[in-house]
Amino acid sequence: MSKFTEAEKVQILEDLVAIKSVNDNEMEVCMYLKDLLSQHNIDAKIVKINDTRANLVAEIGESGPVLGISGHMDVVSEGDIKKWTYDPFKLTEVDGKLHGRGAADMKSGLAALVLSLIDIHDQGLLEYGRIRLLATAGEEIVVEGAKAFQEQGYMTDVEALVIAELSQDRIIYAHKGSMDIRVISRGKASHSSMPQLGFNAISPLVKFVYKADEGFKSFNKRNDLLGDVLMNATIFNGGNQVNSIPEHAESEFNIRTIPEHDNDQFITYFNEILKQVETDKTDIEIDTYMSRPPVYTTGENKLASLAHDLGKNI
Repeated sequence: MSKFTEAEKVQILEDLVAIKSVNDNEMEVCMYLKDLLSQHNIDAKIVKINDTRANLVAEIGESGPVLGISGHMDVVSEGDIKKWTYDPFKLTEVDGKLHGRGAADMKSGLAALVLSLIDIHDQGLLEYGRIRLLATAGEEIVVEGAKAFQEQGYMTDVEALVIAELSQDRIIYAHKGSMDIRVISRGKASHSSMPQLGFNAISPLVKFVYKADEGFKSFNKRNDLLGDVLMNATIFNGGNQVNSIPEHAESEFNIRTIPEHDNDQFITYFNEILKQVETDKTDIEIDTYMSRPPVYTTGENKLASLAHDLGKNI
């Protein structure tokens, strides 16, 4: 039984949602959580990535195997705040549901992990082993925090890892991969009344996006557990003045991969598209700035089985 009241739990979530950690500023979240943990005599360490971004690590237990519990502190952009029904950075309860940027993804999960760690510590429930909280920065884009934890050795002795991402009360033991690919087209600027003096950077990029979308139809294998592979062109920018031939344009793709169509296949595919649109005038660069492979397991392990059994009683 938790020592925290429902009102106290909601207040902690409200405090976290109020921190604008939109793809940055996790340092403020770290400081808040470090202070909360210190109130319960749990030491936490802030591991800086830069002046505004950081990870947080805290551990209870003396020896034995390590169970990692992890959540990310950043949130995605709130977009046009005028289109929100409620202030995205003020937790608002409506019909029993809590609204706010990051309320689901994933400050609720992060708060639940921290509160559980505190309850286990305060009530002396940990009889064997250690529990290590790993709160990460930068999950939404290039996973700087997770990479830093791995490189700094915090994952070396972790035997099992629980991540409190929103999952509709399902146990997730497999995950699609993710890729972010930027395609940059360079041209030559000129006045739009004399296009022959320049080269429009947008034109070959439009062809690239079109051919990529058309060719993607051949990626038709399906994973029984993870479903279909997904690819979307989500950003397209080019030009800055209506009467000027643009010298620069770029598009970005987000791809969700499966073992049947993995990350390497898409790197090859994009290079093949490049060959199709290249001429003696084009200057196109492909930048795969984020690539995480799919994770696929059968789910047949003690941790998943235990989580399943415990979930029946909630």
